[in-house]
Amino acid sequence: MFVLGKNSRKCVARVAITLAMIGLTFLLMACSKLPKPPLKTATAKPEPTQPSAINVDVKDGGPVVLTTSAAEFQVSPDGYVQAFLLMEGQKKDGKKLSLDEPIVGAPADSDFVRVDGKDVHFTLDFQQATVHEAMGKMGAGKRIEIPARPLGPSGTELQRVLALEVYDKFPNILLSTVEYKNTGAGAVVIEKSVNQRRRLSARLGDPKAKPWEMWSFHGSSYDWGKDDVVKLTPAFSQPNVFGEMIKGGYGGGIPVVAFWTSQIGEAIGHVETIPIPASIPTKVVADGHVNTEVDYAANITLKPGETYSTPRSFVSVFAGDFYEPLRIWSSVLQKEGWELPKPSSEAYNVSWCGWGYEFNVTPAQMLGTVPKLKEMGIKWVTLDDRWFDTYGDWNPRHETFPGDSIKKMADDFHKQGMLAQLWWLPIGVEDGEGRWESHKYVVSKVVQDHPDWLILDKNGKHAHITRGLAALCPAVPEVRAYHKQLTEKFIRDWGFDGSKLDNIYSVPACYNPAHHHKSPQDSVNAMGDVYKEIFQTTRALKPESVTQSCPCGTPPSLAWLPFMDQAVTADPVGAEQVRRRIKMYKALLGPESAVYGDHVELSAMTRVGKDWKEHGDDFASTIGAGGVVGTKFVWPDPGPKFKDVNLTAAKEERWKKWIGLYNEKMLSKGEFRDLYVTGYDTPEGYAIAKDGKMYYAFFTPAGAPWKGDIELRGLKPGKYRVSDYSEGRDFGTVDAAANGVAKLPAEFKDHLLLEVSSQP
Repeated sequence: MFVLGKNSRKCVARVAITLAMIGLTFLLMACSKLPKPPLKTATAKPEPTQPSAINVDVKDGGPVVLTTSAAEFQVSPDGYVQAFLLMEGQKKDGKKLSLDEPIVGAPADSDFVRVDGKDVHFTLDFQQATVHEAMGKMGAGKRIEIPARPLGPSGTELQRVLALEVYDKFPNILLSTVEYKNTGAGAVVIEKSVNQRRRLSARLGDPKAKPWEMWSFHGSSYDWGKDDVVKLTPAFSQPNVFGEMIKGGYGGGIPVVAFWTSQIGEAIGHVETIPIPASIPTKVVADGHVNTEVDYAANITLKPGETYSTPRSFVSVFAGDFYEPLRIWSSVLQKEGWELPKPSSEAYNVSWCGWGYEFNVTPAQMLGTVPKLKEMGIKWVTLDDRWFDTYGDWNPRHETFPGDSIKKMADDFHKQGMLAQLWWLPIGVEDGEGRWESHKYVVSKVVQDHPDWLILDKNGKHAHITRGLAALCPAVPEVRAYHKQLTEKFIRDWGFDGSKLDNIYSVPACYNPAHHHKSPQDSVNAMGDVYKEIFQTTRALKPESVTQSCPCGTPPSLAWLPFMDQAVTADPVGAEQVRRRIKMYKALLGPESAVYGDHVELSAMTRVGKDWKEHGDDFASTIGAGGVVGTKFVWPDPGPKFKDVNLTAAKEERWKKWIGLYNEKMLSKGEFRDLYVTGYDTPEGYAIAKDGKMYYAFFTPAGAPWKGDIELRGLKPGKYRVSDYSEGRDFGTVDAAANGVAKLPAEFKDHLLLEVSSQP
């Protein structure tokens, strides 16, 4: 037997996704007339595999139990899919952990639909369940299909099949798709599909805990500066919308929401490789439990015989924090065709940004820093925001960069042995409406020449994105070609060595009739194609270039995540966000990925009205967590306006010390090791393996002292020499036990950075 493979599955699922979001019933009709696709993978030759070792136990009255090497997934008669983590060393005793606590006495199914304003629940027919061997890109596994009939209301004519997939190489995750077929004589309106509905409780692992006492990760691009890693409270509620742009210009996101305690974690989301519209609302309800689910707004009408298949969602169980489910999610997408490039070697070098001078920086100010940059060992410079005349046209401002001064500046940096990066914002264009800061918008030339390229909303008006800009539709081939031309101008003609792509989130759905979209969602799905064009063009012109992408203040979008050399912690609000976002990107992009810690000045911030005052100097959070160091100081002293970022003598001494340490250790090129659990391991810990040594970083809340034993994890049994590489302090030797842990008595404040090497 075979599992439904990528091409065959995508034929139904991709069309169904479009249908689910837009309601194109003519496509539904076409898909319903297709013959049932063969259950096999057609996109790639399957890897040679042995039959799956996963056990599937189907009982006529339920439950169905799928058991992997690390997890157990139980499908109850009412349809709730409960996930258990099988603890290493305890499997023989039958010990397992879960956060799932389905409600008793009410419908508790994990998957259902809303029809004509009413939720339709189903009862599973386990006697008709079928089990298949799965042989595909993800290796050997098992697939089970379970039909179901509706419980009501009366007259509901829907047939449902729940398909579950588990794989030997991915033992902690279960994938699911649900197909609904109209078996009646009249039309059925499906308004919403609910998948992976969970009711979670921390009390299952700790009877003394409140149900909501757990930590969480929310991958939605929701609001600037909001924490992605959150300790839940009794009042917590967040909509977690993904895919299309949302209010404020945000949107996109990583469609994963995760929860964990000190013992176990659970995550849900979807594993489609395009940014489909979805939401994973999370709320602590009145009884203290955590309710969450994956929602798709279908809004479709099924005629008799037509079907709707949901996108592929997942539930995962794990030990640890958000790193593990993000790593699993990324690994699954890579099997599904997501290709993550290896960063260029230059992506790990220290960067200085001209944003310290803000909007009106000049070539003289940029080049004036060169002596200090060279003295400190800084190789990259970034020309930041507002060097240009008009968004969309991207020509130099004559007030600050007259003539060919921008090209001459890049040439001068090269003569000094430095590399230069250029800030810009793809897709956004001025259409004469609104302003940003002191910049009042005009109608850009690209809009004058190509008004037909714009994204239009449902009312035929210009749709706007971040900064109130109009948007070019990325699904239009000429728009992608235009961005290729812009990239060639910046990299080939002006001589820049890479781009800082900023303020990038998602785009609105496009209703421009001139584009002949199959679906308004086409614009959202095609956004990544623009960034792919920029990245590949830059790499072709300069193989050691660096393309950086910054979703200011939020997590990134899966649409463009594979098309960059360097991720960025994206305007972090304090050092804690710096560290946690570095860990997030290391999980998503790989343990040796290049993650820019952003300007060190952002590592400490004070709220001033609606704005922030930046006064940070915490290099340790970037270096210790494996990030790439950056700064935006101004020098020589340009006056009182820039006093907060002026490189004083005291700051210069500190900057030289830490940048020197970064260049010496270059831990950003090491292997990030996931050994400490956010929220539960105190002090907060990070570990990096490099050149046969282990490097540890420990952090306390700002200003808080620590005294006690620290666990050095991930070591082979034996003796090790320990030193504080930032202060030159020798801690002597420690013994690592058989479990790979050595204990070190320590006393420190703020941070402690350790180098651990084998003792002969």
